[in-house]
Order: sequence, then structure tokens, then C-alpha cells
Amino acid sequence: MKRAFDTGDSVFIGLTSDDFATREGKKTEQTFEERKRDLEDYLKLEYPNRKYEISKLEDRFGPAIFSDRIDAIAVSTETFPAVAAANNQRREKGLPDLKVEVVPMTMADDGTKISSTRIRAGEIDPDGRVLKKGI
Repeated sequence: MKRAFDTGDSVFIGLTSDDFATREGKKTEQTFEERKRDLEDYLKLEYPNRKYEISKLEDRFGPAIFSDRIDAIAVSTETFPAVAAANNQRREKGLPDLKVEVVPMTMADDGTKISSTRIRAGEIDPDGRVLKKGI
């Protein structure tokens, strides 16, 4: 989020739908609406008075492919490979390529990535400090 808000005047945030998460093999502990509410609470606290829009993602690319309002994308090193396919689809629609901001994954103290799943499970705190031993 920090990279997106540092880069853009307005930030478009894609939040995975429950159905899409399930198709991707992810187990959701919270509904889309609960995750959206938590995200909005976080954004209001961390980025007050900033413009943003949250959109439900039903597929890998979401509406960024089709919108001329979006000109850059912040992605993790994990999701970076999908940007080439997204830009190919944008070109087919007469849109310019997205500028790409690659954000490295943030690692927890145990050397594995920080994720909301691990935080909710009580394995780590939001800063990546390990809370449960032997994981």
C-alpha cells in the first residue's frame, strides 16, 4: 500500500472476491465484506484524506486492464509475472502499458513472508515477529 500511495495521487485497490479466492485455492477466514471493512479501517488510519477506490476482483487482472484511469500497478515479486499478460490485453484494447512498481515481499523474523493469513492465525504479529514457536 505504501508504494501505491507514494506513487499515485489516487489509488485503485483490487480486493479478491470470495469466489476468486476459492478458485485460486485460498481459504478465506473472513468474507469479502469483512475484509473490505478491515481494509477501509486501515486506510482511514494510515492514509487519511487520500483518494482510493476498492474494487472486487473476480479474476486475476480485475478492471485495471480496461480502464484508462489506471496507469501504474504495484505488485509483489510473486504477482509480477502476470503483468506482461495484463499489458498484452491492454494493448489489444488500445491502452498503454501499465507502469510497474515491484514491491519485494516483506519477510517475518522466521524468514517466511508476512501474510494476513499468518497474522490471523496468531503465528506472527503485523510486524513479522513470531508468536508461535515451531511453525
